[in-house]
Amino acid sequence: MTATALALVLCAAVLHAAWNALAKRGRDPIAFLWLASMVAAPVLLPWGARELFVSGLPLRAVPFVVGTVVLHAIYFYTLGRAYGTGAYSVVYPIARGLGVALVPIVAWTLLDERLSPLGIAGIVLVIIGVVVLHRVGGRRVVVSTTALGSASVWAVLTGLTIASYSVLDKVGVTRLHPVPYMLLMETGCVLAFTPFMLGRLGAARAEWTANRWTIMATGVMSAAGYTLVLFAFQLSKAGYVVASRELSIVLSALIGSLLLGEGRLPPRLAAACIVLAGVACVALAR
Repeated sequence: MTATALALVLCAAVLHAAWNALAKRGRDPIAFLWLASMVAAPVLLPWGARELFVSGLPLRAVPFVVGTVVLHAIYFYTLGRAYGTGAYSVVYPIARGLGVALVPIVAWTLLDERLSPLGIAGIVLVIIGVVVLHRVGGRRVVVSTTALGSASVWAVLTGLTIASYSVLDKVGVTRLHPVPYMLLMETGCVLAFTPFMLGRLGAARAEWTANRWTIMATGVMSAAGYTLVLFAFQLSKAGYVVASRELSIVLSALIGSLLLGEGRLPPRLAAACIVLAGVACVALAR
């Protein structure tokens, strides 16, 4: 993996862990994420509109833009439901870890991306670390098996959408510049969610009143973070990018334990070190 791609992904990981922690603290996570997308689109507009004006929207990119809008709309819904029923430190590792496991398989099947033995070992270490993080993460913070089951189901669905849009976007950014691609995705998500949110405008207004600054920060970080990932997709294999991005799971262990009061810091840090070892292997792989 190139140093530039790794730097982009590590910056994206920090941003991703941070905005997910903010989203978890929202009163209505789905309304929170919808409003954050409404912030993200204007942030991307100047650069994205310029790129579209200069290069246009190639017809061969349209199916990928439509596909990523659909998948990201599903992602934001399932993520919102997961955070509405489960702890940050339970939901986040499951959702992100499933993407690490599935993306290399799908990318090998559809994109013929061949991973080196060191890269495969790194991805396996990341998956092991994520599983351990999940096993030590939910024991203090989930109050019932029903809540745990519901959160886990929504987290798994979130992970499936992550794997799907990651492979799709890896190809999509070869057909359209990452910034207008991201701009169209965020705008499309807002439009796709609007009919669903029409019956929940009261909740959205209350969410904005209570958390407007947090929502704005989330929108900016979300837009910036995934745009960096799209640039990294242009430089490295999808499996390596997604695995390296899971440094955010290490950060989620710290955020969940220290800032959200979810406890169990020592075992989480031990599991996070396994993830870090995997990321190091991926960074050295070719």
